[in-house]
Amino acid sequence: MDKTLKTKESTSVSRRDFFKKTASISAVAAAGLLAPATLNADDPAIMHHTKWGTTLGDGCNYHPYGIPSKYEHNIVRRTSALMSSAGDMHAAISMTPLYAQKGIITPNGLHFTRTHNGVAHVDPNEWRLMIHGLVEKPIVLTLEQLKRYPSESVIHFVECPSNGAAEWKGPQFNSVQFVRGMMSCAQWTGVRLKTILDDLGLKPEAKWMLAEGGDGSEMSRTLPIEKVLDDVIIAYGQNGEALRDEQGYPVRLLAPGWEANLSVKWLKRLEFGDKPWYAKEETSKYTALTASGRAIQHFYALETNSIITSPCPEIPWTYLKKGEMIEIQGLAWSGYGTVRGVDISFDGGKNWVEASLKGLILPKCWTRFSYMYKYEGKPLLLQSRSYDDSGDVQPTVNQEKTVVGVEGVYHRNAIHTWEVTAKGEVNNVQVRS
Repeated sequence: MDKTLKTKESTSVSRRDFFKKTASISAVAAAGLLAPATLNADDPAIMHHTKWGTTLGDGCNYHPYGIPSKYEHNIVRRTSALMSSAGDMHAAISMTPLYAQKGIITPNGLHFTRTHNGVAHVDPNEWRLMIHGLVEKPIVLTLEQLKRYPSESVIHFVECPSNGAAEWKGPQFNSVQFVRGMMSCAQWTGVRLKTILDDLGLKPEAKWMLAEGGDGSEMSRTLPIEKVLDDVIIAYGQNGEALRDEQGYPVRLLAPGWEANLSVKWLKRLEFGDKPWYAKEETSKYTALTASGRAIQHFYALETNSIITSPCPEIPWTYLKKGEMIEIQGLAWSGYGTVRGVDISFDGGKNWVEASLKGLILPKCWTRFSYMYKYEGKPLLLQSRSYDDSGDVQPTVNQEKTVVGVEGVYHRNAIHTWEVTAKGEVNNVQVRS
């Protein structure tokens, strides 16, 4: 017999023997918490050599920057005409695929984007940052000069205040990406603004800061000096590399935990004064009319929030069999501080169980939560409810509407509900109680 054929036959027999020996072990394990899939002794993926295991692969510098696997081609940011200004994609939002999020760091290529006049492409050699107003030493910094200041790296989420706005009257999208995808979390590197101000000298009468962007819209936002001196960063790095164009390259502002529109991109000017400046959009758009008729003008910090990312419409439970264990997973966050816990409900908020927090638990940062669940093939109304160290608790839809009103589209942090059908399908529904 040919030695090659003999070797292949021996390998096949030994593999079949292995599966036969482990079959009884699998049957016992199937009743445990982490049940393996049914083993198939004649599975071609195990019985035969794979093409990638028998051919020469690409050279190590085939893609000098690196790209995702071709099999992950569907994991991309997505947008909709509903998320734009009159259908104009220059003033629009693209959303992060939360169902594919691993850990708490969003890859730069998947970080959600928001533009008011398209993505600016700024020449770093010509970029300048003017800092003036109520400072002792007004200055114009180049990028090189900015980077001479001591740097620091922090991990924080960034969330659009209209995240979930499409849901304010009822479910609109059967997708977690569109329901809560106007947010991401990253490691940001830059200079704490207080460090620069300590160097320049901030006059005591300075109470407000105007931040102005260098894109075509020259979008500007006003921040109180208390926040500026607390944790605001002038960022030039994201997840270990330079900012990307859509994230404000070469420099952006970062106001951790506060509305993302305050973290002005393509930053070009900071002015300090004793009175606030208000752009027309800032005063007319970022407000909420309450039931009493009074409007909330200054939201700033984003309230505690959470969303179950698995299961979701993109990740249904249609493949599960009755009695199998499955991990419910999700993300929680708070602009007030640190997430302290997350509860899970299977019946639309009537009863709750405590989930486990996983990995790093940091202030103003995404926190992962998880709960192991035995699938029984019964209909569920699946919810998550977060709470933080400030005492803030995620509200129900009705509780939220009593504060920000039925017409409000900003700061919609109400408890979200996924309907899981008896077949394991997942749908976006709203439970208001």
